[in-house]
Amino acid sequence: MAISTSELGRIAIIGASGYGGLQLVKLISEHPIFEISILNGERSSGKSWNQLNPFMKIMGDKQITKSDIDEIATNSDYAILSLPNGVSSQLTPLLLEKGVKVLDLSADYRFKSLDKWKEIYAKESEKYPRFDYELCEEAVYGFSEEFSLEISKSRLIACPGCYPTSSLSVLIPFLKQGLIDSEGIIIDAKSGTSGGGRNPSEQLLLSECSESIKPYGVIGHRHTAEIESIASNFAGHQVNLQFTPHLVPMVRGILSTVYGRLRDPGLTAEDCKIVVEAFYKNHPFIDILPVGTYPATKWVKNTNKVMISVEVDKRNGRIVLMSVIDNLLKGQAGQAVQNLNIMHGLESDIGLPKLTYYP
Repeated sequence: MAISTSELGRIAIIGASGYGGLQLVKLISEHPIFEISILNGERSSGKSWNQLNPFMKIMGDKQITKSDIDEIATNSDYAILSLPNGVSSQLTPLLLEKGVKVLDLSADYRFKSLDKWKEIYAKESEKYPRFDYELCEEAVYGFSEEFSLEISKSRLIACPGCYPTSSLSVLIPFLKQGLIDSEGIIIDAKSGTSGGGRNPSEQLLLSECSESIKPYGVIGHRHTAEIESIASNFAGHQVNLQFTPHLVPMVRGILSTVYGRLRDPGLTAEDCKIVVEAFYKNHPFIDILPVGTYPATKWVKNTNKVMISVEVDKRNGRIVLMSVIDNLLKGQAGQAVQNLNIMHGLESDIGLPKLTYYP
């Protein structure tokens, strides 16, 4: 795609040492229009990026520093926050006051209601007092394919979670057009271990999760509320659904299989495929597979793609929607850069990978 502006964008990456930060450093350092202005990290501050990450050296190297609002404002146009829930909300208002546009990878601004966030993220709410009700209302949900106009005008983007990105990608076309019942929706999702972050965790040890698969957060997973919130927005009424995530012994990738009931049982899988194709026409990161071809996470690994397949069970009028994403790219850093492109007046796919390495 053509680049629509040559104006350089200076990007501060706050929380550069986690998995999300690593992806951002790679994407921004290879981007034709953006440059890394600042790398912040609490645990790694004071260290050289190239010394800390010899497997991902960047031109010119940079010192990792602790967050300094004035320094970020002086040297950056945008700040991407790859921080734990609650922490972002302590920095975002200060950055916005200084004129820095913010893309937040945490859940701090994904709900229009701060009270709802406090309910879902109760532990974080106790630790990090918040009163930024207006910013929660102002923030734009960064589902790039559906909210690009709003994203282009915004100074605060709440980038979606990885599970919501995968699930909503297939749900939104059918909820928006009223083709499926909003009751009885079931999401069965499976994620690689990188979704648990880089901090040590017993359940992510090789000896714990290898050769095994298990559900977690079966009732009340935090992403359930996020998915329901956005799904309800498109359905035009409250949607209550069942979401069950599973941990799979692979590093990257999410497979979401979504079950719903068609309002018109006469619709075929081909009809439903046409619906999705029309909805995502001209969106470079959405691939719709032929009916009968089902997606594999390896097909989108290391890309910003969403691969979608649709089936219909004529026996019971149910639709089966399948999607795969790379949880660290389209589910996190890649979608953030996609939104960054839109904010900066660029084509959304600039500097983002579309083809996987296979096998």
